Amino acid sequence: MRRNNGTLNAQLARVISEVGHTDQLIVTDAGLPIPPGVERVDLAIRENLPRFLDVLDAVLDEVQVEGVLLAEEIRQHSPAMLEEIQERFARLNIPLRFVPHTEFKQATASARAAVRSGEFTPYANVLLTAGVVY
Repeated sequence: MRRNNGTLNAQLARVISEVGHTDQLIVTDAGLPIPPGVERVDLAIRENLPRFLDVLDAVLDEVQVEGVLLAEEIRQHSPAMLEEIQERFARLNIPLRFVPHTEFKQATASARAAVRSGEFTPYANVLLTAGVVY
């Protein structure tokens, strides 16, 4: 369910407004394949623009989250990015779950939408499960 803080991108604002309890939303790096049937909100302009963490922060400003899924491989390949992600969800008191990247990609097939950043850091992807604001 949407918090009201003012996303400027019209497509992203609409998608966030349509997300309901238990819907899933992916925030992705530039390389994650987006499954057919999952709406793509493509914010990527060029390499690392916008950054994954900036896009994630914008989404978290407006979406109540109750679950987070990441690829296990981020631990080895992008530990600094993982640390930044962990800090954000620790503040929200939301535990992170990890699965192999192949399983992560399969899980994205049921997402409501994917918000694509320009991030070039490997495995900078999260699958968010929406909570409720009450």
